[in-house]
Amino acid sequence: MNAKLGYQPHWVREDFVDFILQKIKPTFAWKRILAEVTAVRPLSTDMVLLTLKPNHNFDLSRVCAGQSVLITLMIQGVYHQRSYSIIDITAQGEIRLGIKVQGLVSSAAQLLHVGESVEISQAQGDFVLHQGQQPAVFIASGSGITAIYSLVKQAIAQQLKEIHVVYFNRAEVFHQEILDLAQQYPQVKYHFFNTAEQKQHLDDALLKQLVPNFAELQAYACGHHSMMRQAQEIYTQHGVVENFHQEFFQPVQLEQSNEAQNITFRRSQQNFIATTNLLSSAEQAGLRPQHGCRMGVCNRCSCTKVSGVTQNVLTGEIDDQPNRAIKLCVSQALSPVTIDL
Repeated sequence: MNAKLGYQPHWVREDFVDFILQKIKPTFAWKRILAEVTAVRPLSTDMVLLTLKPNHNFDLSRVCAGQSVLITLMIQGVYHQRSYSIIDITAQGEIRLGIKVQGLVSSAAQLLHVGESVEISQAQGDFVLHQGQQPAVFIASGSGITAIYSLVKQAIAQQLKEIHVVYFNRAEVFHQEILDLAQQYPQVKYHFFNTAEQKQHLDDALLKQLVPNFAELQAYACGHHSMMRQAQEIYTQHGVVENFHQEFFQPVQLEQSNEAQNITFRRSQQNFIATTNLLSSAEQAGLRPQHGCRMGVCNRCSCTKVSGVTQNVLTGEIDDQPNRAIKLCVSQALSPVTIDL
């Protein structure tokens, strides 16, 4: 009996195919999204505008204003990832990102040169504008302006009836661009505070002064954690927290919990004690669960909580129901927890 050797798809290794393709062009890949750096220019003393031309695996048609991409860089032999908001897409199909020096990946990304290639993800995240023309207020601080600037332009395109922008920054990143929009579109009301010249922080009185009807509007906030917490508290106190939408651009830092909780990874039969978010606690115990941005955005650390009580540290929501999807990086245990990992 003569055996016939047929084509076996699993014999073809993706990494080998990519190795061959990248000999032809650095951004050629079978499935991975590789992007060529086409421009790097300063936005401020510690922030650059990075322009990337992704390969054909990136779906430009599905990008929404306010979303982000993960950039993967090898630093000292180890792959690291961080999420960056997409400012906009150029007519040439390039994506523009604002990157501020505030960590390992950002520092390395700022040193990229034109012609180099990096791996990125598809656009991701649910920090996107609501449907319709309901008025909105956009609140930004620091590098959070990248996501907010994108949403403001979408709000204009979507013809929102009122567009209020409240922006705090010591550097005037995108200040002139938003000022130009406010002069061109009368529905845009712009309030900028240069915090290097004026020590102004967000509070209830200021928001009422700038946007008297803010509680009736959809709100979008992105920026420093203290500003974000304050904005959420304001909307919570007014009983309209459902109108508040937020995007964190830095990893969430948690204080140690007063009560350590026992965590079980059921499939791997691993146990550890959690005193901070579940991802960090697992890593401290020597485990290596899959993760990406550490900001609750990329979904790579999503898993099923079989039992127990957890709290989402971004929203404050407490989940005591079994068999619910959670994200390890933004979940803290309030009781012993079993996870399907």
